[in-house]
Amino acid sequence: MKALTAEWVSKAEDDWDTGLVVFRRRKSPKYDHACFHAQQCAEKYLKALLVEEGIAFPKTHDLRCLLNMLPIRNAAWEALRPSLANLSEDAVICRYPGEVADKAAAKESLATARLVRALARKHLDLPA
Repeated sequence: MKALTAEWVSKAEDDWDTGLVVFRRRKSPKYDHACFHAQQCAEKYLKALLVEEGIAFPKTHDLRCLLNMLPIRNAAWEALRPSLANLSEDAVICRYPGEVADKAAAKESLATARLVRALARKHLDLPA
């Protein structure tokens, strides 16, 4: 694995851990933050895969755009496409006044990130 890929994976894991911690808080869980960190985890794993494949990518937070750039084509990744669109949208909307994520939205965001994480780690030959 390339050194830069490993850095992206490390950053993705930090977001994954943070998303879980703020979601699972007993007092005052932070669902907005869970959605944001779930999106960041997925984004960084997609970027790790692109780096590992030697593919330059633009500055974007659009998960579908990043997925479109990957040479990986299989049913598991394609099935994630609608969820990635939702994750991209939900993570941005809840960062600003006027919108608040609820537990169900945060749970869905983390579920999508969990799938991206699992697929990416498998592709990178990392333990689940």
